Amino acid sequence: MTVLPDDGLTLAAEFPDATQEQWQRLVEGVLRKSGKDVSGAAAEEALATALEDGLVASPLYTARDTAPDAGYPGFAPYVRGGRPVGGWDVRQRHGRPEAGRTNEAVLTDLENGVTSLWLTVGTAGVPVTGLARALDGVYLDLAPVVLDAGPETAAAAAELLRLYAERGVAREEARGNLGADPLGLSARTGDPVDTEPAVELARRIHDSHPGLRALTVDALPYHEAGASAAQELGASLATGVAYLRALTAAGLATGAALRQLEFRYAATADQFLTVAKLRAARRLWARVAEVSGAAGDTGAAQRQHAVTSPVMMTRRDPYVNMLRTTIACLGAGVGGADAVTVLPFDHELGLPDAFARRIARNTSSILLEESHLGRVADPAGGSWYVERLTDELAHAAWAFFQEVERAGGQGEALRSGLVGERIAATWEERKRRLAKRREPVTGVSEFPFLAEKPVEREPAPEVPRSEGGLPRVRRDEDYEALRARSDAHLAATGARPRVFLAALGPASAHTARAAFASNLFQAGGVEPVHDPVTVDAATAADAFARSGAAVACLCSSDALYEEQAEEVAKALKSAGAQQVYLAGRPGEHAGVDAYVFAGCDAVGVLSSVLDRMGVAP
Repeated sequence: MTVLPDDGLTLAAEFPDATQEQWQRLVEGVLRKSGKDVSGAAAEEALATALEDGLVASPLYTARDTAPDAGYPGFAPYVRGGRPVGGWDVRQRHGRPEAGRTNEAVLTDLENGVTSLWLTVGTAGVPVTGLARALDGVYLDLAPVVLDAGPETAAAAAELLRLYAERGVAREEARGNLGADPLGLSARTGDPVDTEPAVELARRIHDSHPGLRALTVDALPYHEAGASAAQELGASLATGVAYLRALTAAGLATGAALRQLEFRYAATADQFLTVAKLRAARRLWARVAEVSGAAGDTGAAQRQHAVTSPVMMTRRDPYVNMLRTTIACLGAGVGGADAVTVLPFDHELGLPDAFARRIARNTSSILLEESHLGRVADPAGGSWYVERLTDELAHAAWAFFQEVERAGGQGEALRSGLVGERIAATWEERKRRLAKRREPVTGVSEFPFLAEKPVEREPAPEVPRSEGGLPRVRRDEDYEALRARSDAHLAATGARPRVFLAALGPASAHTARAAFASNLFQAGGVEPVHDPVTVDAATAADAFARSGAAVACLCSSDALYEEQAEEVAKALKSAGAQQVYLAGRPGEHAGVDAYVFAGCDAVGVLSSVLDRMGVAP
């Protein structure tokens, strides 16, 4: 038995230090086996991953990947958190229009781990006149209330303040946010911006209810339109600056104005990007506070509300959304969000049921109570990757913020279309990655399940929008349109459109490509038929005729394609195949009409397949 000396040596002390150059040489050897002859830094760059906003994720980070000093949790520049302790406020969203049923859900949430309420009020949620009923039995001095009332903000705020007074809540004990966000409302609807009512509300709240905030800087309208992380941050920064200018012009001190704002961001299943985004947001806002003359003021610590991204939520295989929101919640908590809302897994299907709400609130509870995430301040602090990504994202977001400011500020940038155009360009590029499955969507573009039983929910109230507002996008939208066509065809004919998988040779030759083709065609609602397991030129025609399919796809190895593809394709055409595909890289094979392969435009291929089979759009 070897006893280690108690002299501070580590278990790795006997091993020589490895260098980055040695690691690069190992990478070179691996890349050469894949046909890439690169060396040195080029070998490392070959493994890098391009992100949005011009950011690049390197395969290896070391102490050489430095970033500015992040400070300490709870201290400027607040990169490591706006508070010196971990944990977050578990904030559940409620948007049901019936006040009585909302009240039942609210009380259940508060009795089971939720610590604050986010209420959608007005035409998109509970009526203003039903707010008292919705909050019946709620201890308003203990449970902060955050309003989201859009054009009815003034009426909703007045009603909530009336309830505080009626129920004897001391003014200094009221907590929450009245949710005024005229720029966010303009982004969603295209309506003109009028900040005066919001500013006046903030002035009154500052004088009467020191624990309340009047304004929300909601970045979700930009995220839901397809914005990148830097664009989401830049737009929120420009919005916050616009409100800060208006509030100080109305007579509030800079510190007081800062304390009237709460920022709302999306948390996605990209865990590290979510962590970096929230950390970068606090750093950027601390810089705004500094140049505004409020350095060191407690209001300089940005108050953050993170919401699991609606853009990433899918309508098909919605139970996978539980996994997405868990990772997003983890990223938000690690990133230092003050409040986190986990949207129920059925959020995109309509009004969530009790089971979905329970899973949503328990997601935070497990991370806080069982994983002890709330006991650690800034768990990601010191990670070379996280610190570097935070710094790079902050610079990219600041650049977008400066572009908006040069255009006249957030209001003018929305009116001129600059914000919408920049976001639209970003989303178009992302749509191309989604279409090519470079950004996979589990259960939708990858591993779809055609036989799944649909999850049905009561329809949710429509969020007011107009042609002038930013669009609302979803990662699954193109595939959802294809699946809807397949569903309509099934309802009309009793069967889904089908593709015959013509597998050549033994299982060892065709299994991989048959699985690839099956996965791809099902993403568009096209049912694969792989019976018999293998065919050749003599049996392909009969097998195709019995399959009920209109198109076919050859699946095998490159060697067998050279030997059999042309004859089998010819047999399939003779049996009535409208189109013959080949699973593999494009080549020269007579009788083959098109090729499907990793990185092909899956949406384009599947659209053409459905068109050819006469499946109505």
